[in-house]
Amino acid sequence: MSISDYLGSSPILDIVKYGNRHPFDAVSFVGTLRKHPYDAEKCLLLAAAQERAGSLEEGAVIEFRIADVTAAEEMPSPVDERGAARSLVRLWIRKGAIALRYEPFEVGDKLLGPRESAALRAKLSELFHAHAARH
Repeated sequence: MSISDYLGSSPILDIVKYGNRHPFDAVSFVGTLRKHPYDAEKCLLLAAAQERAGSLEEGAVIEFRIADVTAAEEMPSPVDERGAARSLVRLWIRKGAIALRYEPFEVGDKLLGPRESAALRAKLSELFHAHAARH
């Protein structure tokens, strides 16, 4: 399955949301939320820049079980230079939960992540703009 299949899936909007309190037994992750392409009990989060040190790199794709999401909150949507908005959500994931991290990279003599690869950044941006245009 290609990265387009994962990131081109529909947004997920039916995760339980809680008020302004954050769970003390959970860790937060910020990114763009998507339905899992083939497992209805999981969701995908395309990581945005994280606030805490040692966290995930922007562009990493994280797979969580929906049952491990203890809370979700919508965040302000940043707008890029083309005027397209990226919807962001903060997910609170139960401590001790097992998740998967997919890290897209460009293949070459040196493996290039989203930060180093202009082609990969363009592909990720294209997926978001194409998805936003459909909805």
